[in-house]
Amino acid sequence: MKKRLVTVSALGALLALAAVGCSADDSAKLDGWAKNVCDSARDPIAQSRAALADTGNVKEGESPVDLQKRLSTDLATLAATNQQLADAVQKAGAPKVDDGAKVQQDAVNELKQVAQGYLDAQKKLEGLASNDQAKFADGLRSVGDQVQRLSGVSTSALAGLQSGDLGDAIKKQPGCKAGSADPGVPATDPSGSASASPGDGAAPSGSPAATGSAAPSGSPSPAKS
Repeated sequence: MKKRLVTVSALGALLALAAVGCSADDSAKLDGWAKNVCDSARDPIAQSRAALADTGNVKEGESPVDLQKRLSTDLATLAATNQQLADAVQKAGAPKVDDGAKVQQDAVNELKQVAQGYLDAQKKLEGLASNDQAKFADGLRSVGDQVQRLSGVSTSALAGLQSGDLGDAIKKQPGCKAGSADPGVPATDPSGSASASPGDGAAPSGSPAATGSAAPSGSPSPAKS
């Protein structure tokens, strides 16, 4: 009986050691996955945040035509960076977590949808008649609302990458720490409210505006530190 107890105890110890080994192996795989994503995401995250910040700038003396061109460039950048984030997640493969393939593909699909949404917003912006101040301001408000919705979708797209063990792995990566409380996601919170009017030579009321927030990103964002 004593011999049997010793055998059972030894078996339990071996199983415990095996579990620790598997856990360490899984953790290393997640760290590798997170590094692949975050190394590729570093530049798109920074560029996305810069573009979002620029959409909120009110530049004294800027004509409606120049404002339109500047915002169009910002939206093109946001489209490109969201596509690049989608590509980074796609290229990394499925993370070694429960439903990893679904988590990955959901994020990729939504980021691609956001990228297309920004292209649509850019097209709408470029179609605005800047010589009609009232219509131009209304059009900018509509574009601002669209950017705000896209920001929310982008944040949601990356939420699944920011939880549990996967989120812990992402937090460790310098590439996903771009100087905000929400390191892995382009910080997005477009508000759509610049106060000056086109007649003042500045951004019309309702123009797309963005401020860095802990959100993601819209930008695509991956985890809170």
